[in-house]
Amino acid sequence: MTTAPLTVRPATDDDLGTLVSLYDGAARWMLAQGITQWTPGGRDERHFRRLLRSASAEVWLAHDGPGNALGAYELWWSDEQAWGVQPPVAGYVHRLMTRRGAPAGTGRGLLADAERRIAAAGRSLSRLDCVETNPRLRTYYEKAGYTVVGKLPDKRAADGSLYAVLLLERPLG
Repeated sequence: MTTAPLTVRPATDDDLGTLVSLYDGAARWMLAQGITQWTPGGRDERHFRRLLRSASAEVWLAHDGPGNALGAYELWWSDEQAWGVQPPVAGYVHRLMTRRGAPAGTGRGLLADAERRIAAAGRSLSRLDCVETNPRLRTYYEKAGYTVVGKLPDKRAADGSLYAVLLLERPLG
């Protein structure tokens, strides 16, 4: 699959509403597909603002013109909750989101952008986690070159509930 050419830039405070809208749109789509993973309202402006101010995470936004966001993702430089303490060899992709109706390949383009940034930071692995009850997403990541390398049966959600995730990684370079 070819990826859509994307213009990607760091998200700013001016993008907080857009990021929430992308998240909520993806969450609504998942629910409509019978996928229990994200909940509309599950990530608000405070969540994204905290990441924008973090030294250990970044938020990237893809667009095809002023005011026309196509998608976004979070790039973390550690993820102890899911992966434990690790040497600095990986970047961790979270909340890969595309706007409904974005051009085909937008998600893969965002994932490729994250992988380029991870490699440019001198790290050799791209890692992510995927809720175990979403086989469609697991297949998506496996087709993008990711391999399941473990399982975390008790990841804690923001509301305190526990859920199982698969840990996936892809060597870069």
